[in-house]
Amino acid sequence: MRNEIESILANQPGYLGMDSVKGITISYWENEQAISNWRQQSTHQIAQKQGIKRWYQSYEIQICKVERTYRFNRNEGKQDNE
Repeated sequence: MRNEIESILANQPGYLGMDSVKGITISYWENEQAISNWRQQSTHQIAQKQGIKRWYQSYEIQICKVERTYRFNRNEGKQDNE
């Protein structure tokens, strides 16, 4: 299911990317309408129902606006301000 979702996401209008670490996933979207459209996508709804049934005891969704991003990468030896 995960590969199928990632394939659908790659073609979903407004989808910008995703970061996932230790069970926390952040997805990036152009606007709230793109998020709303993704919530209504049928395969995504099936995946959510399976997640609730099989894996999750609870989950939380936050919709936030990124104003600015700062990043440090030790391998590059510099801080990156976007």
